[in-house]
Amino acid sequence: MKSGTVSIVGRPNSGKSTLVNALVGQKISIVSDKPQTTRHRILGVRTEERGQIAFVDTPGVHKPAYAMNRRMLRAVHAAVRDVDLVLMVVDASVRFGAGESFTLEMVRGCGARALALLNKIDRVRKPQLLPTIERYSKAHEFLEIVPISALTGENLDRLLELVFKHLPEAEARFAADLVTDRTERFLAAELIREKVLARTREELPYATAVVLSKFDESARTSRRKLVRIEADIIVEKNSQAAIIVGAGGLVLRDVGTAARLEIEELLDCRVYLRLRVRAVEKWRNSEAVLDELDIG
Repeated sequence: MKSGTVSIVGRPNSGKSTLVNALVGQKISIVSDKPQTTRHRILGVRTEERGQIAFVDTPGVHKPAYAMNRRMLRAVHAAVRDVDLVLMVVDASVRFGAGESFTLEMVRGCGARALALLNKIDRVRKPQLLPTIERYSKAHEFLEIVPISALTGENLDRLLELVFKHLPEAEARFAADLVTDRTERFLAAELIREKVLARTREELPYATAVVLSKFDESARTSRRKLVRIEADIIVEKNSQAAIIVGAGGLVLRDVGTAARLEIEELLDCRVYLRLRVRAVEKWRNSEAVLDELDIG
């Protein structure tokens, strides 16, 4: 039996979370077209006859401007230490730049064996991949360079074969039915944030966070099968709060409806969801708020 830990790293928006969801077979990381959506290390476990893989989704590699971002980057560095394999995810549809070079330096420096994954090949003509493959083959001694599409699933079977090939023989570390180490409370908060990201302007995502103030499961096992959730959507300015609330509260209502439906699917019961928006000035540099959000 093969078993091991595999960290997934890459630039923001390279498709890491889409990939880990596809490899695990269940949504455990929220997905958005906004950069820096992932803020935590999230464990996703795949167990099958060949063995068990513990995938670690990580925040996108970027130069930090706030305390929050510095914590996120420390989480990435921690995730590539003492692992069996690193998957470096590259957006093959964009040009190589300083961000990709920065990620390469991190992978080189961690000392772990690595695969380079050229993601989003559904957006790229096949001949255009050849120069990218050549660049990465010269940049580092990757075990393999694999073109994939996390969105369509193209070449993911091949990727899994390679991952199992390079993992050590070992017993499974986690129970066969475990999919993630994150709690339902955490996943619910992330789903709310995902819906906020989908409905707000470009400048808001970085300044938005979600904290649950209530997660009441007392009626979950009753005939009502109900969980009551209250959450605060945190922003940095009152003007940002007004954007999330929207005219007549319509944006906040839409966020709440979309989040509630997906949380109900996650929890397999009815959900009462109450949302509040509050401004906390410069929270991204507040160690107390970052501790409450468990970032880093």
